[in-house]
Amino acid sequence: MNDADGVPAYRVWALPGVPEVRPGDDLVKLIVAAATADGVPRLVDGDVLLVTSKIVSKAEGRVVEAADREAAIDQETVRVVARRGTLRIVQNRQGLVMAAAGVDASNTPSGTVLLLPEDPDASARALRAGLRAALGVDVGVVISDTFGRPWRNGLTDVAIGAAGVRVLDDLRGGTDAYGNPLSATVVATADELAAAGDLVKGKAAGLPVAVVRGLGHLVGETGESTGARVMVRSPEDDMFRLGTSEAVREAVTGRRTVRAFTDEPVDPGAVRRAVAAAVTAPAPHHTTPWRFVLLETPRARARLLDAMRDAWIADLRRDGKSEESIAKRIRRGDVLRAAPYLAVPCMVTDGSHPYPDARRSTAEREMFLVAHGAGIQNFLVALAGERLGSAWVSSTMFCREVVRDVLGLPADWEPMGAVAIGRAATAPPARPARAADDFVVVR
Repeated sequence: MNDADGVPAYRVWALPGVPEVRPGDDLVKLIVAAATADGVPRLVDGDVLLVTSKIVSKAEGRVVEAADREAAIDQETVRVVARRGTLRIVQNRQGLVMAAAGVDASNTPSGTVLLLPEDPDASARALRAGLRAALGVDVGVVISDTFGRPWRNGLTDVAIGAAGVRVLDDLRGGTDAYGNPLSATVVATADELAAAGDLVKGKAAGLPVAVVRGLGHLVGETGESTGARVMVRSPEDDMFRLGTSEAVREAVTGRRTVRAFTDEPVDPGAVRRAVAAAVTAPAPHHTTPWRFVLLETPRARARLLDAMRDAWIADLRRDGKSEESIAKRIRRGDVLRAAPYLAVPCMVTDGSHPYPDARRSTAEREMFLVAHGAGIQNFLVALAGERLGSAWVSSTMFCREVVRDVLGLPADWEPMGAVAIGRAATAPPARPARAADDFVVVR
Protein backbone atom coordinates (compact mmCIF):
# COMPACT_ATOMS: atom_id res chain seq x y z
CA MET A 1 0.00 0.00 0.00
CA ASN A 2 1.35 3.45 -0.96
CA ASP A 3 0.14 6.92 0.01
CA ALA A 4 -0.86 9.65 -2.47
CA ASP A 5 2.81 10.37 -3.16
CA GLY A 6 3.61 6.76 -3.88
CA VAL A 7 5.45 6.32 -0.56
CA PRO A 8 4.98 2.94 1.18
CA ALA A 9 2.38 3.25 3.95
CA TYR A 10 -0.08 1.26 6.00
CA ARG A 11 -3.14 1.99 8.12
CA VAL A 12 -3.97 0.68 11.58
CA TRP A 13 -7.22 1.11 13.49
CA ALA A 14 -9.06 -0.41 16.43
CA LEU A 15 -12.07 -2.56 15.64
CA PRO A 16 -15.06 -1.29 17.63
CA GLY A 17 -17.99 -3.40 18.70
CA VAL A 18 -16.26 -6.39 20.33
CA PRO A 19 -18.24 -6.97 23.55
CA GLU A 20 -16.98 -8.19 26.92
CA VAL A 21 -15.77 -11.74 26.35
CA ARG A 22 -16.76 -14.51 28.75
CA PRO A 23 -15.62 -18.11 29.12
CA GLY A 24 -17.08 -20.27 26.37
CA ASP A 25 -17.84 -17.39 23.97
CA ASP A 26 -17.29 -18.00 20.27
CA LEU A 27 -14.58 -15.44 19.59
CA VAL A 28 -14.87 -15.85 15.82
CA LYS A 29 -18.56 -14.91 15.93
CA LEU A 30 -17.88 -11.87 18.11
CA ILE A 31 -15.16 -10.58 15.78
CA VAL A 32 -17.21 -11.35 12.65
CA ALA A 33 -20.10 -9.30 14.06
CA ALA A 34 -17.79 -6.39 14.87
CA ALA A 35 -16.12 -6.62 11.45
CA THR A 36 -19.37 -6.55 9.48
CA ALA A 37 -21.40 -3.44 8.63
CA ASP A 38 -24.79 -3.74 6.88
CA GLY A 39 -23.92 -7.28 5.95
CA VAL A 40 -20.64 -6.25 4.30
CA PRO A 41 -17.32 -7.46 5.80
CA ARG A 42 -14.96 -4.66 6.78
CA LEU A 43 -11.99 -6.99 6.47
CA VAL A 44 -10.26 -7.68 3.14
CA ASP A 45 -7.63 -10.10 1.92
CA GLY A 46 -4.18 -9.17 3.25
CA ASP A 47 -5.42 -7.49 6.44
CA VAL A 48 -3.74 -8.46 9.71
CA LEU A 49 -5.98 -8.87 12.75
CA LEU A 50 -4.25 -7.99 16.04
CA VAL A 51 -5.98 -9.62 18.98
CA THR A 52 -5.22 -9.02 22.65
CA SER A 53 -4.44 -12.32 24.35
CA LYS A 54 -6.80 -11.55 27.24
CA ILE A 55 -9.94 -12.04 25.18
CA VAL A 56 -8.54 -15.29 23.79
CA SER A 57 -7.82 -16.46 27.34
CA LYS A 58 -11.33 -15.52 28.48
CA ALA A 59 -13.02 -17.31 25.59
CA GLU A 60 -10.89 -20.38 26.25
CA GLY A 61 -11.78 -20.37 29.95
CA ARG A 62 -8.26 -19.63 31.17
CA VAL A 63 -9.61 -17.89 34.28
CA VAL A 64 -8.67 -18.80 37.87
CA GLU A 65 -9.44 -17.39 41.28
CA ALA A 66 -7.13 -14.57 42.33
CA ALA A 67 -6.35 -16.36 45.60
CA ASP A 68 -4.62 -19.02 43.50
CA ARG A 69 -2.40 -16.56 41.62
CA GLU A 70 0.91 -17.71 43.13
CA ALA A 71 -0.05 -21.34 42.61
CA ALA A 72 -1.03 -20.48 39.03
CA ILE A 73 2.35 -18.82 38.44
CA ASP A 74 4.08 -21.92 39.82
CA GLN A 75 2.00 -24.16 37.57
CA GLU A 76 2.73 -22.10 34.45
CA THR A 77 6.47 -21.76 35.20
CA VAL A 78 9.07 -23.96 33.54
CA ARG A 79 12.09 -22.21 35.08
CA VAL A 80 12.84 -19.06 37.05
CA VAL A 81 14.98 -16.67 35.02
CA ALA A 82 15.40 -13.98 37.68
CA ARG A 83 13.89 -13.13 41.04
CA ARG A 84 13.90 -9.89 43.00
CA GLY A 85 11.74 -9.82 46.10
CA THR A 86 8.30 -11.08 45.14
CA LEU A 87 8.81 -10.35 41.44
CA ARG A 88 9.63 -13.35 39.32
CA ILE A 89 10.72 -13.31 35.69
CA VAL A 90 10.12 -16.83 34.42
CA GLN A 91 9.93 -18.93 31.32
CA ASN A 92 6.41 -20.26 31.03
CA ARG A 93 5.00 -23.36 29.41
CA GLN A 94 4.55 -21.50 26.11
CA GLY A 95 8.31 -20.83 26.08
CA LEU A 96 7.90 -17.10 26.78
CA VAL A 97 10.13 -15.26 29.26
CA MET A 98 8.03 -12.73 31.13
CA ALA A 99 6.96 -11.47 34.53
CA ALA A 100 4.77 -13.81 36.60
CA ALA A 101 4.44 -16.32 33.72
CA GLY A 102 1.91 -13.98 32.09
CA VAL A 103 -0.65 -14.54 34.88
CA ASP A 104 -2.55 -11.24 34.80
CA ALA A 105 -5.02 -9.53 37.13
CA SER A 106 -5.90 -6.64 34.78
CA ASN A 107 -8.94 -6.46 32.48
CA THR A 108 -10.55 -9.39 34.26
CA PRO A 109 -13.38 -9.44 36.83
CA SER A 110 -12.42 -8.69 40.41
CA GLY A 111 -11.28 -11.77 42.27
CA THR A 112 -9.96 -13.54 39.16
CA VAL A 113 -6.74 -13.70 37.19
CA LEU A 114 -6.07 -14.79 33.63
CA LEU A 115 -3.61 -17.36 32.32
CA LEU A 116 -2.24 -17.04 28.81
CA PRO A 117 -3.82 -19.18 26.09
CA GLU A 118 -2.73 -22.79 26.30
CA ASP A 119 -1.32 -22.69 22.74
CA PRO A 120 -1.41 -19.15 21.29
CA ASP A 121 -0.34 -20.28 17.82
CA ALA A 122 -3.16 -22.83 17.70
CA SER A 123 -5.58 -20.15 18.89
CA ALA A 124 -4.41 -17.85 16.08
CA ARG A 125 -4.83 -20.61 13.50
CA ALA A 126 -8.38 -21.28 14.72
CA LEU A 127 -9.27 -17.58 14.50
CA ARG A 128 -7.85 -17.31 11.00
CA ALA A 129 -9.68 -20.40 9.78
CA GLY A 130 -12.93 -19.23 11.38
CA LEU A 131 -12.75 -15.79 9.77
CA ARG A 132 -12.00 -17.31 6.38
CA ALA A 133 -14.99 -19.62 6.70
CA ALA A 134 -17.34 -16.89 7.91
CA LEU A 135 -16.23 -13.92 5.79
CA GLY A 136 -14.36 -15.49 2.88
CA VAL A 137 -11.28 -13.36 3.55
CA ASP A 138 -7.65 -14.38 3.86
CA VAL A 139 -6.26 -12.45 6.82
CA GLY A 140 -3.28 -12.88 9.09
CA VAL A 141 -3.79 -13.12 12.84
CA VAL A 142 -1.44 -12.01 15.59
CA ILE A 143 -2.25 -12.62 19.26
CA SER A 144 -0.37 -10.16 21.45
CA ASP A 145 0.50 -9.66 25.09
CA THR A 146 2.33 -6.98 27.03
CA PHE A 147 6.01 -7.47 27.84
CA GLY A 148 8.71 -5.60 29.67
CA ARG A 149 12.13 -5.72 28.02
CA PRO A 150 15.71 -6.02 29.26
CA TRP A 151 17.63 -2.73 29.20
CA ARG A 152 14.51 -0.70 28.38
CA ASN A 153 11.95 1.04 30.57
CA GLY A 154 8.26 0.76 29.69
CA LEU A 155 6.06 -1.94 28.24
CA THR A 156 5.09 -2.88 24.71
CA ASP A 157 2.97 -5.52 23.03
CA VAL A 158 4.66 -8.46 21.35
CA ALA A 159 3.35 -11.43 19.40
CA ILE A 160 2.78 -14.60 21.42
CA GLY A 161 0.72 -16.34 18.74
CA ALA A 162 0.45 -15.96 14.97
CA ALA A 163 -1.07 -17.56 11.90
CA GLY A 164 -0.85 -16.60 8.24
CA VAL A 165 1.77 -13.94 9.00
CA ARG A 166 5.47 -13.85 8.23
CA VAL A 167 6.61 -13.49 11.84
CA LEU A 168 10.31 -13.00 10.99
CA ASP A 169 11.66 -11.21 7.92
CA ASP A 170 15.13 -12.59 7.29
CA LEU A 171 17.18 -10.01 5.40
CA ARG A 172 20.50 -11.83 5.78
CA GLY A 173 22.30 -12.22 2.51
CA GLY A 174 20.98 -8.94 1.14
CA THR A 175 22.64 -5.53 1.12
CA ASP A 176 21.80 -2.14 2.57
CA ALA A 177 21.48 1.14 0.62
CA TYR A 178 25.28 1.45 0.56
CA GLY A 179 25.88 -2.07 -0.69
CA ASN A 180 27.03 -3.36 2.70
CA PRO A 181 26.12 -7.03 3.27
CA LEU A 182 23.42 -7.76 5.86
CA SER A 183 24.65 -10.63 8.01
CA ALA A 184 22.58 -10.35 11.18
CA THR A 185 19.33 -8.59 10.25
CA VAL A 186 16.21 -10.60 11.03
CA VAL A 187 13.23 -8.29 11.57
CA ALA A 188 10.60 -9.32 14.12
CA THR A 189 7.64 -8.30 11.95
CA ALA A 190 5.02 -9.96 14.16
CA ASP A 191 6.24 -7.98 17.17
CA GLU A 192 6.22 -4.77 15.16
CA LEU A 193 2.63 -5.49 14.11
CA ALA A 194 1.64 -6.21 17.71
CA ALA A 195 3.16 -2.93 18.92
CA ALA A 196 1.43 -0.97 16.13
CA GLY A 197 -1.92 -2.43 17.14
CA ASP A 198 -1.37 -1.58 20.79
CA LEU A 199 -1.08 2.11 19.90
CA VAL A 200 -4.74 2.15 18.87
CA LYS A 201 -6.15 -0.54 21.16
CA GLY A 202 -4.87 0.95 24.42
CA LYS A 203 -4.81 -0.81 27.77
CA ALA A 204 -8.12 0.43 29.16
CA ALA A 205 -10.12 1.53 26.13
CA GLY A 206 -12.19 -1.62 25.75
CA LEU A 207 -10.85 -2.14 22.24
CA PRO A 208 -9.14 -5.55 22.25
CA VAL A 209 -8.82 -5.99 18.47
CA ALA A 210 -7.07 -3.88 15.83
CA VAL A 211 -6.61 -4.19 12.09
CA VAL A 212 -3.56 -3.39 9.97
CA ARG A 213 -4.09 -2.80 6.25
CA GLY A 214 -1.47 -2.24 3.59
CA LEU A 215 1.02 -4.97 4.53
CA GLY A 216 -0.45 -7.78 2.53
CA HIS A 217 3.01 -8.99 1.51
CA LEU A 218 3.35 -10.30 5.08
CA VAL A 219 0.16 -12.39 4.86
CA GLY A 220 -0.21 -15.85 3.36
CA GLU A 221 0.00 -19.54 4.05
CA THR A 222 2.92 -20.12 6.41
CA GLY A 223 2.20 -23.53 7.91
CA GLU A 224 1.93 -24.54 11.53
CA SER A 225 5.69 -24.47 12.09
CA THR A 226 6.02 -20.72 11.57
CA GLY A 227 3.86 -19.32 14.34
CA ALA A 228 5.14 -16.95 17.00
CA ARG A 229 6.81 -19.83 18.82
CA VAL A 230 9.74 -19.65 16.38
CA MET A 231 10.50 -16.16 17.71
CA VAL A 232 11.58 -17.57 21.07
CA ARG A 233 15.37 -17.71 21.08
CA SER A 234 16.77 -21.19 21.61
CA PRO A 235 18.75 -21.83 24.83
CA GLU A 236 22.03 -22.34 22.97
CA ASP A 237 21.64 -18.93 21.28
CA ASP A 238 20.41 -17.08 24.38
CA MET A 239 23.23 -15.10 25.99
CA PHE A 240 20.92 -13.69 28.66
CA ARG A 241 19.06 -16.81 29.70
CA LEU A 242 19.27 -16.15 33.44
CA GLY A 243 19.45 -13.32 35.93
CA THR A 244 22.76 -12.78 37.71
CA SER A 245 22.13 -14.76 40.88
CA GLU A 246 20.30 -17.48 38.96
CA ALA A 247 23.18 -17.79 36.50
CA VAL A 248 25.65 -18.25 39.36
CA ARG A 249 23.37 -20.80 41.02
CA GLU A 250 22.87 -22.74 37.80
CA ALA A 251 26.60 -22.80 37.11
CA VAL A 252 27.22 -24.18 40.62
CA THR A 253 24.39 -26.70 40.79
CA GLY A 254 24.57 -27.57 37.09
CA ARG A 255 28.31 -28.23 37.10
CA ARG A 256 28.87 -31.91 36.48
CA THR A 257 31.86 -34.16 35.94
CA VAL A 258 32.14 -34.82 32.21
CA ARG A 259 33.99 -37.94 31.05
CA ALA A 260 33.28 -37.91 27.32
CA PHE A 261 34.18 -34.94 25.14
CA THR A 262 33.74 -33.87 21.55
CA ASP A 263 36.81 -32.94 19.51
CA GLU A 264 35.66 -29.31 19.27
CA PRO A 265 38.57 -26.99 20.14
CA VAL A 266 38.42 -25.15 23.45
CA ASP A 267 38.68 -21.36 23.44
CA PRO A 268 41.85 -20.53 25.45
CA GLY A 269 40.28 -17.21 26.38
CA ALA A 270 37.43 -19.02 28.13
CA VAL A 271 39.92 -21.01 30.21
CA ARG A 272 41.80 -17.86 31.15
CA ARG A 273 38.55 -16.24 32.25
CA ALA A 274 37.99 -19.28 34.45
CA VAL A 275 41.48 -18.85 35.91
CA ALA A 276 40.63 -15.21 36.64
CA ALA A 277 37.63 -16.47 38.63
CA ALA A 278 39.74 -19.10 40.38
CA VAL A 279 42.20 -16.60 41.82
CA THR A 280 39.44 -14.63 43.56
CA ALA A 281 39.05 -17.44 46.12
CA PRO A 282 39.93 -16.69 49.77
CA ALA A 283 43.45 -17.53 50.91
CA PRO A 284 45.41 -17.27 54.19
CA HIS A 285 47.78 -14.40 55.02
CA HIS A 286 46.87 -12.45 51.84
CA THR A 287 48.70 -15.06 49.77
CA THR A 288 47.99 -16.25 46.23
CA PRO A 289 48.57 -20.03 46.36
CA TRP A 290 47.15 -20.85 42.91
CA ARG A 291 49.05 -21.60 39.71
CA PHE A 292 47.52 -23.11 36.57
CA VAL A 293 49.55 -24.90 33.92
CA LEU A 294 47.55 -24.91 30.68
CA LEU A 295 48.30 -27.68 28.20
CA GLU A 296 46.99 -26.32 24.92
CA THR A 297 48.79 -28.53 22.39
CA PRO A 298 48.30 -32.25 21.74
CA ARG A 299 52.07 -32.75 22.06
CA ALA A 300 52.21 -31.24 25.55
CA ARG A 301 49.24 -33.29 26.71
CA ALA A 302 50.63 -36.53 25.26
CA ARG A 303 54.07 -36.03 26.87
CA LEU A 304 52.54 -35.51 30.30
CA LEU A 305 49.97 -38.29 30.08
CA ASP A 306 52.45 -40.81 28.68
CA ALA A 307 54.89 -40.09 31.52
CA MET A 308 52.12 -40.29 34.11
CA ARG A 309 50.89 -43.59 32.61
CA ASP A 310 54.36 -45.11 32.80
CA ALA A 311 54.74 -43.98 36.43
CA TRP A 312 51.31 -45.37 37.32
CA ILE A 313 52.04 -48.74 35.69
CA ALA A 314 55.31 -48.95 37.64
CA ASP A 315 53.47 -48.20 40.90
CA LEU A 316 50.79 -50.81 40.18
CA ARG A 317 53.39 -53.46 39.37
CA ARG A 318 55.18 -52.72 42.64
CA ASP A 319 51.80 -53.22 44.34
CA GLY A 320 51.59 -56.69 42.79
CA LYS A 321 48.65 -55.95 40.48
CA SER A 322 48.10 -58.28 37.52
CA GLU A 323 48.64 -57.03 33.98
CA GLU A 324 44.90 -57.41 33.34
CA SER A 325 44.07 -55.32 36.41
CA ILE A 326 46.63 -52.71 35.39
CA ALA A 327 45.14 -52.47 31.88
CA LYS A 328 41.64 -51.90 33.31
CA ARG A 329 42.87 -49.16 35.64
CA ILE A 330 44.74 -47.42 32.85
CA ARG A 331 41.61 -47.47 30.67
CA ARG A 332 39.62 -45.85 33.50
CA GLY A 333 42.13 -43.04 33.48
CA ASP A 334 41.57 -42.21 29.82
CA VAL A 335 39.26 -39.28 30.62
CA LEU A 336 42.29 -36.94 30.59
CA ARG A 337 43.51 -38.32 27.28
CA ALA A 338 40.07 -37.89 25.69
CA ALA A 339 39.83 -34.18 26.50
CA PRO A 340 40.95 -31.55 23.94
CA TYR A 341 42.39 -29.34 26.71
CA LEU A 342 44.06 -29.95 30.06
CA ALA A 343 44.86 -27.72 33.00
CA VAL A 344 47.04 -28.71 35.92
CA PRO A 345 46.33 -26.61 39.03
CA CYS A 346 49.31 -26.30 41.33
CA MET A 347 49.63 -25.06 44.89
CA VAL A 348 52.42 -22.90 46.24
CA THR A 349 52.73 -22.08 49.93
CA ASP A 350 54.78 -18.89 49.74
CA GLY A 351 53.88 -16.78 52.74
CA SER A 352 52.99 -19.67 55.01
CA HIS A 353 53.99 -19.26 58.66
CA PRO A 354 56.59 -21.62 60.14
CA TYR A 355 55.75 -23.35 63.44
CA PRO A 356 57.98 -25.45 65.68
CA ASP A 357 55.34 -28.13 66.32
CA ALA A 358 53.58 -30.55 63.98
CA ARG A 359 50.05 -29.65 65.10
CA ARG A 360 50.25 -26.02 64.01
CA SER A 361 52.33 -26.83 60.94
CA THR A 362 49.66 -29.29 59.82
CA ALA A 363 46.90 -26.73 60.39
CA GLU A 364 48.89 -24.13 58.43
CA ARG A 365 49.19 -26.44 55.44
CA GLU A 366 45.51 -27.34 55.67
CA MET A 367 44.61 -23.66 55.36
CA PHE A 368 46.42 -23.53 52.04
CA LEU A 369 44.78 -26.77 50.89
CA VAL A 370 41.33 -25.37 51.67
CA ALA A 371 42.15 -22.15 49.81
CA HIS A 372 43.46 -24.07 46.84
CA GLY A 373 40.35 -26.27 46.77
CA ALA A 374 38.21 -23.13 46.74
CA GLY A 375 40.21 -21.88 43.77
CA ILE A 376 39.70 -25.14 41.86
CA GLN A 377 35.96 -25.03 42.60
CA ASN A 378 35.81 -21.45 41.28
CA PHE A 379 37.65 -22.66 38.20
CA LEU A 380 35.24 -25.54 37.55
CA VAL A 381 32.16 -23.38 38.12
CA ALA A 382 33.50 -20.68 35.80
CA LEU A 383 34.13 -23.30 33.10
CA ALA A 384 30.50 -24.41 33.48
CA GLY A 385 29.48 -20.78 33.04
CA GLU A 386 31.42 -20.80 29.77
CA ARG A 387 29.40 -23.88 28.73
CA LEU A 388 32.50 -26.06 29.00
CA GLY A 389 32.46 -29.50 30.56
CA SER A 390 35.20 -30.52 32.95
CA ALA A 391 36.47 -33.35 35.12
CA TRP A 392 38.86 -32.89 38.02
CA VAL A 393 41.11 -35.96 38.31
CA SER A 394 43.53 -36.42 41.20
CA SER A 395 46.17 -38.41 39.31
CA THR A 396 48.95 -35.77 39.18
CA MET A 397 49.03 -35.77 42.99
CA PHE A 398 50.39 -39.33 42.92
CA CYS A 399 53.38 -38.52 40.68
CA ARG A 400 54.26 -34.92 41.42
CA GLU A 401 57.96 -35.31 40.63
CA VAL A 402 57.11 -36.74 37.20
CA VAL A 403 54.68 -33.88 36.48
CA ARG A 404 57.16 -31.23 37.60
CA ASP A 405 59.89 -32.79 35.48
CA VAL A 406 57.81 -33.10 32.30
CA LEU A 407 56.30 -29.61 32.61
CA GLY A 408 59.46 -27.93 33.83
CA LEU A 409 57.89 -26.61 37.03
CA PRO A 410 59.65 -25.18 40.10
CA ALA A 411 60.23 -27.58 42.97
CA ASP A 412 57.78 -25.75 45.25
CA TRP A 413 54.83 -26.10 42.86
CA GLU A 414 52.61 -28.96 44.02
CA PRO A 415 50.38 -30.40 41.26
CA MET A 416 46.87 -30.81 42.71
CA GLY A 417 45.26 -33.08 40.15
CA ALA A 418 44.38 -32.24 36.56
CA VAL A 419 41.27 -30.80 34.94
CA ALA A 420 40.02 -32.22 31.65
CA ILE A 421 38.17 -29.53 29.68
CA GLY A 422 36.00 -29.64 26.57
CA ARG A 423 32.48 -29.79 25.19
CA ALA A 424 30.47 -32.65 26.65
CA ALA A 425 29.81 -35.35 24.06
CA THR A 426 26.60 -36.40 25.82
CA ALA A 427 24.42 -34.96 28.53
CA PRO A 428 25.58 -36.22 31.93
CA PRO A 429 23.14 -38.45 33.82
CA ALA A 430 20.84 -36.85 36.36
CA ARG A 431 22.40 -36.24 39.74
CA PRO A 432 20.51 -37.85 42.64
CA ALA A 433 18.66 -35.25 44.67
CA ARG A 434 20.45 -34.11 47.81
CA ALA A 435 18.47 -32.42 50.56
CA ALA A 436 20.48 -29.62 52.15
CA ASP A 437 19.11 -30.49 55.58
CA ASP A 438 20.91 -33.85 55.40
CA PHE A 439 24.21 -31.99 55.54
CA VAL A 440 23.32 -29.43 58.20
CA VAL A 441 23.69 -29.51 61.97
CA VAL A 442 22.22 -26.56 63.88
CA ARG A 443 23.35 -25.64 67.38
